Amino acid sequence: MRNATRFQFIQSQHVPGLTVLNAAIDDFCYDRHAHEEYAFGVTLAGRQDFFSGGQYHKSPPGHVIRFNPEEVHDGQPGGEHTLGYSMLYVPTAQVDPLLAEALGRENTSGFRPPGTLIQDTELRGAILELARLVSLETGSCIDQENALYRVVARTAQLGGRYQDEPGIRRPDTLLQRAKAYIHAHLEQDISLDEISQAAHLSKYHFVRLFRRHYGITPHQYVINCRINAARRALSQGATASEVALRFGFADTSHFNRRFKRIYAVTPSQYRRDIAR
Repeated sequence: MRNATRFQFIQSQHVPGLTVLNAAIDDFCYDRHAHEEYAFGVTLAGRQDFFSGGQYHKSPPGHVIRFNPEEVHDGQPGGEHTLGYSMLYVPTAQVDPLLAEALGRENTSGFRPPGTLIQDTELRGAILELARLVSLETGSCIDQENALYRVVARTAQLGGRYQDEPGIRRPDTLLQRAKAYIHAHLEQDISLDEISQAAHLSKYHFVRLFRRHYGITPHQYVINCRINAARRALSQGATASEVALRFGFADTSHFNRRFKRIYAVTPSQYRRDIAR
């Protein structure tokens, strides 16, 4: 059946920052964007087509999709059937200590789990169990914490690779400086000149390098970061008009349009969902 598009965000009452999205999509396409937290999802029906890591992927029912923090991606329904999926958004503060423990290391620095599209029954079951507990607002704090640990532990068991700090290339370091500058000035009217100077690069070289490295332009990244910060503010009770003014959007309508391209709902709808 067509015209079944709907989105519902539910925030955990037990695990700080943990949010579940249950979605059914016929005709919506996400802009390329990145989240600051980990995202673990399961395609339930239809097919999910998306770009990530320089590649295009197709996720049929039962497959797991995982995005690391700052991993640029988009998404849309593929084929003729309504796309249904559940997605967990989990802050790094919740995942990284569990992941380090599961890996038997002091921290997760340099660790990169393998692949974005995964076919694993155990990981799928753990994600869906945690999504169920949060969506139905059932179970105790320890139930949800245990379900999250199962998700993270299975992620560690599936392996990965390490990128040691000495091996980081100079362009990576320079671009990280630019990103740090952006995050430190989200509530200010910053320019490309200022960002490129923070990276010690010429403006035009910086723009080309940034887009080649991350898959989006610096302008798109700034908007993306402001939207992510706006989402956190909405979660803490701020109104859409307050957030629009705080993060430099021209007006509430402009903020609504930008927010919806990344989170599929308006800021007010998002705030209403998580306030329940």
